[in-house]
Amino acid sequence: MRAFLIGLAALLGACAAMPTPASGPGGDTLDAIARDYVALTLEIGEREPGYVDAYYGPAEWAEAAKADPRTVPQLIQGAATLTERLEAISTAGAEPAVVQRRKYLLAHVSAAAARLRMLSGERMSFADEAEALFGVRPELPPLASFDPVLAEIDALLPGPGSLTDRVTEFKSHYVIPKDRLQAVMDAAIAECRARTARHIELPANENFTLAFVGDKPWSGYNYYQGNSQSKIEINADFPIYTDRAIDLGCHEGYPGHHVYNALLERTFVRERGWVEMSVYPLFSPMSFVAEGSANYGIDLAFPGDEGLAFEREVLFPLAGLDPATAEKKAELQALVRRLARAEYTIADAWLAGRIDRDTAIEQLMKYSLADRAKATQRLRFIDTYRSYIINYGLGRDVVQAWVEGQGGDRWHAMETLLSSQILPVDLD
Repeated sequence: MRAFLIGLAALLGACAAMPTPASGPGGDTLDAIARDYVALTLEIGEREPGYVDAYYGPAEWAEAAKADPRTVPQLIQGAATLTERLEAISTAGAEPAVVQRRKYLLAHVSAAAARLRMLSGERMSFADEAEALFGVRPELPPLASFDPVLAEIDALLPGPGSLTDRVTEFKSHYVIPKDRLQAVMDAAIAECRARTARHIELPANENFTLAFVGDKPWSGYNYYQGNSQSKIEINADFPIYTDRAIDLGCHEGYPGHHVYNALLERTFVRERGWVEMSVYPLFSPMSFVAEGSANYGIDLAFPGDEGLAFEREVLFPLAGLDPATAEKKAELQALVRRLARAEYTIADAWLAGRIDRDTAIEQLMKYSLADRAKATQRLRFIDTYRSYIINYGLGRDVVQAWVEGQGGDRWHAMETLLSSQILPVDLD
């Protein structure tokens, strides 16, 4: 791997596979705590299906968690004990990466403790929950602050009917026919991979499988399998547009989730033996970096008008679509992106019970410019994942600011981030 950037990134590259001098009472070590952290995470996964997003450590550890998981109160105590042990570890004289490792474990044990309290019935505000789980406190702007963006979109697509209906009708010209989905997605993912591989050395054996599914609250999901392998699933219940093929190819694949997990596995699990990185708890600071980098990876791989050019030259012909108004579509995409954080305000009100279901759906239709079926699916996502939604838009913006603030080669900075234990707080 290349030399790390100056500043924060320098904390992360100095001690590959070196023995750590960090120790605590009775000879306790970060390695021992990391092993117990993995056990804690796997056992939480037995109490909350979906909590463990990926695991590629020893099979017997997962089997032990499944066979005899602690109760939620016992797991809360287990998290408290891990925090005490981490706080007792001295990193005086340790390599900077070891100092960061302790900080990383503390942040993830804290998030696990918060999730366990939620499983016990504790209710937090939307912003409190996001901060407790992901390490970032989102702002909740008033919905009226997004009305000027809606006015710009209204001017772009004038005509009769509601703005949501006009946007839906306009976008309908860019729906990929279902019988062409495989070809279009294969082409988009191949291009995302080629652009990423020009800048980041990928593991030699990395690969993925692609499947189209339905009845899911999400539009795409990467199930990382370990050994640089992923299973990517795309929800085909709703229309998939040509630009969305690029988004999914980058976000779920290259340089998004597939690359992030593969680089973490190579850098930490295989090269350093740091077992905490063999498990990915979904409700943790890790997800802020994962989702933020996956979304920013779209812009990184296809800067400026390159995404539009690829759609016009490759994807439109494959999908059998007319590119006549492609430039207007790109302008619409940019405007809709500015509406992303309206969803946080809506989710805050819905989850707190201040608005009813119909109102939440109507607000999502208005501020995400989605039809009722899509807005209903999005509310299902919010019901399932709650404050996780901040990791997409806010995560992208924070990652973008950090990567572009490093100076020099943006891909170099991105590789540093994807191969690190950098926390959301470090990106500020």
